[in-house]
Amino acid sequence: MPAKRLIKTLDGFARYAGHAAASLFIPLLALTAGVALLRYGFNFGNIAAQEAITYLHAFIIALGLSYTWKKDGHVRVDIIYSKLSFKKKLLINLAGNLFLLLPVCIGILVVSSGYVGASWASLEGSREAGGLPLVFVMKSLIPLMAALLALQAVAESIRHIIQLRSL
Repeated sequence: MPAKRLIKTLDGFARYAGHAAASLFIPLLALTAGVALLRYGFNFGNIAAQEAITYLHAFIIALGLSYTWKKDGHVRVDIIYSKLSFKKKLLINLAGNLFLLLPVCIGILVVSSGYVGASWASLEGSREAGGLPLVFVMKSLIPLMAALLALQAVAESIRHIIQLRSL
């Protein structure tokens, strides 16, 4: 598979995940408003609805990370980077992807496999009475997030190598 086609395919995963994350914002907003209205307007609480807010946050963050990486939208504490040449920025980004991000993603995948597997084996649910019985699904976001982010790091690395070769 040619490099540009591979980049497009890998970018597609991030784009799809990012759009899925974005589609969850309106339900999150509606649910949060509903829980607040019920709690403060009618003095009525619902554990499942409150947990659903946490689940939606988790899905948005886990799915949105790779898309944000694709769009170079992460916050940078930048003292030196902005003053560097384009080539030096590419080299720093490439090194960061290969020697920091990818190893961290692989580490998360390895470390989380037993944790998530145990959760699936017991079909782990909420510890709260009336809570959602889907904790195992939410924990599955950990390796999914790491895998999506690793795929995007590979795409960005290939993109940077192509750009460096063209300089």
